[in-house]
Amino acid sequence: MDRHQLTELRNWLDAPGRKPLIIRGARQVGKSTLVELFAKAEERDLSVVNLERHRDLAEVFASNDPAAILNLIDTVAEAPLSDRGILFLDEIQSAPPAIAALRYFFEELPGQPVIAAGSLVDFALADRPYPIPVGRVEYLNMGPMTFTEFLAATHNVGLAAFIHAFEWPPRMDVSVPSAIHERLLAQLRVYQFVGGMPEAVRVYADSASLQAVNNVHTGIIDTYRDDFPKYAPRRDMTRMLRVFNFAARQPGRKVKYSNVSPDDQSATIRHDIDLLAMARVVAKVTHSACSGLPLQADLKDNVFKLVFLDVGLMNAICGVGWETLARRSGTELVNAGTTAEQFIGQHLQYLVAHRPNRELTYWLREGRANNAEVDYVLELAGEMIPLEVKAGRAGALKSLHQFMAEKRAPLAVRFDASPASVQEVETEVRSKDRTQRVRYRLLSLPLYLVERLPDLVAAELASV
Repeated sequence: MDRHQLTELRNWLDAPGRKPLIIRGARQVGKSTLVELFAKAEERDLSVVNLERHRDLAEVFASNDPAAILNLIDTVAEAPLSDRGILFLDEIQSAPPAIAALRYFFEELPGQPVIAAGSLVDFALADRPYPIPVGRVEYLNMGPMTFTEFLAATHNVGLAAFIHAFEWPPRMDVSVPSAIHERLLAQLRVYQFVGGMPEAVRVYADSASLQAVNNVHTGIIDTYRDDFPKYAPRRDMTRMLRVFNFAARQPGRKVKYSNVSPDDQSATIRHDIDLLAMARVVAKVTHSACSGLPLQADLKDNVFKLVFLDVGLMNAICGVGWETLARRSGTELVNAGTTAEQFIGQHLQYLVAHRPNRELTYWLREGRANNAEVDYVLELAGEMIPLEVKAGRAGALKSLHQFMAEKRAPLAVRFDASPASVQEVETEVRSKDRTQRVRYRLLSLPLYLVERLPDLVAAELASV
């Protein structure tokens, strides 16, 4: 499994003043497997303590004595801790005192590499029954496998390498071979069905069985539904399921609480959504007025849409079968439903994972006339860059035209199913009682290049 987080873990291990690391992510995104692969790659012994199985250790961690904790860990760990060993505290949310005790590893045993992980760790951090070791731990955010990781895992290493090596602007004597472009679009359809959950990817890579993938999806979805009582013991489970299904079926659309449940108060539904976001099953994309950078300076928290955890799980919940995805043309691959916007949003989360402000944003203007919405707006290369997910002629991008007329961004990006290109867009935009001419550069990228977005935008801005 070619997880890009392996590089981040290596940087963490070699960093001076290394702090204990907490890996955050939804259930079954491969946190434990990642740590095992990392220890193996670094030829380090791995001492694993699953705190869900050893809840009695919470009392020991509460002693805040790391030497005593290590002595006890040696008696319950799956392998004894060695001089070159890594201590892995799995399911750390099951013993909240262990989170607080991480500060003492940093202060008193700085030479001991410690990694912690847990599918519901954000709930433990939010409850704060014990002091959180602020400034004495680091975080690594983890989600489903990206498209290039999926390609590498499913024996398409060459296609993954092509994406990683893609240059912009392309040399005059080099163009994307149509055969490679079509193969990437074909694999993109497969990814939209399989998704990036590691177990689903592994089953598909081993068997190429779509039915087996469907069985995995069913099991994961059931697991998430079974988790509701763990982080919402006093919530209405039927309503939580309704919110969960709504999030999967309506990604990329402004959330109206009455559409989720007309029988419940808005505050109740919002709290359910917040719980799902804390469990990392969904992520919010919040409206920003986009008056300047940072984009989070003028958010409207009550206006947002959702991105689901994984496009494969989303399609499974929506009942979208392989036959439907397989027969979609390139244009339909982008414009049909919300699958393409989900795919882009899912990958954009990786691009903002290490920023202090990790919220994704979008732009929305509502009114009796001239409504407009831009799918995403990001800060890239120090600039405000609008992103649209839409196939077709540039003339059909009315919302993007409105945004560029008002905000004067230096570049706009459109994701579609065509090979990469750039063009000068010149059109007229009607605003209130006047018509305004707007001219801007539009960088069109195929969906499969989303992971390269920061590099390609920076290269295009530098080429002018």
